[in-house]
Amino acid sequence: MKAAIVFKKGKAPQYADFPGLEVQENEVLVSVKAASIKNLDRARAGGNHYSTENQEHQPTIIGSDGVGYLENGDKVYFFSKKGTVAEKAVADKKMLVPIPGNLDFSTAAALPNAVMGSAMALKFKAGIQPGSTVLINGATGITGKIAVQIARLYGAKKIIVTGRNEESLKSLLTLGADETVSLQLNDDDFKQKIKEIHKKTPVDIIVDYIWGHSVEMILSAFKGDGTFSHKTKLINIGGMSGDTIQLSSQILRGTDIQISGSGLGSWTKEESSLLFSEIIPEMFQAAVDGKIKIETEDISIKEIESMWNTEIKSGKRLVVTI
Repeated sequence: MKAAIVFKKGKAPQYADFPGLEVQENEVLVSVKAASIKNLDRARAGGNHYSTENQEHQPTIIGSDGVGYLENGDKVYFFSKKGTVAEKAVADKKMLVPIPGNLDFSTAAALPNAVMGSAMALKFKAGIQPGSTVLINGATGITGKIAVQIARLYGAKKIIVTGRNEESLKSLLTLGADETVSLQLNDDDFKQKIKEIHKKTPVDIIVDYIWGHSVEMILSAFKGDGTFSHKTKLINIGGMSGDTIQLSSQILRGTDIQISGSGLGSWTKEESSLLFSEIIPEMFQAAVDGKIKIETEDISIKEIESMWNTEIKSGKRLVVTI
């Protein structure tokens, strides 16, 4: 069969032949129609991910999830550890999600990863409730855009977004955001703006995609003064602006704030199970109903080598069609 294969660690994948796949008892074979390319897939392909750095490299099919047809004709989204950007893929039976018949494959391939990076944090880590006020820090990327829409879907009464790209930031107002704060403001003006927002409409949830200095400023703006303060949950999902921050102990003592993260290692087995049985199906239906939109850049699997290092427009997910 044809597949996108990394033959040499660190090199771009090539469109080439790959031997047949063995299907185990807990697996099913999928005829793949599309698969999205995410940071995880690029890191694993380049040998830069912790899960691959100590492995002896063998020719490997790229991709971690995809969409296609089962042998009985069912249209499904699936997860696989054996590669997905190929004509055929082996999927774990427990990680299959039916795709609505009127949802296109490109959207179905692109949406789940962004849902994992937004809905799981909002629902399980933050415990979002109808009427919550949500601040999304670094909201102009793919997952941040989905987080805005899902927060609205979950009943948020006010959504504040931050970001550097002014055009992308303004576009979030059409997706459900209520107020924007530019990360291009100087530190004092940024902190003052956040203080004013928090005073007027106390923030219940902060969803953070970038960490680093912006989070230091937000926490400084939220710092209490010794009186009772509003309870806020800060959930970190990414670290695009740096992996560490400086955190004053006074902020923790003087502010009712809880800091945690959302990612594969932080979810319970029950939460992970609900991702496949409830959350992704719910978001697929929301996409069908026009309540969630995601932009994609589609390429053919035959173009994978030439397009691998091409910069994709901000806010779009690269999808390989087969």
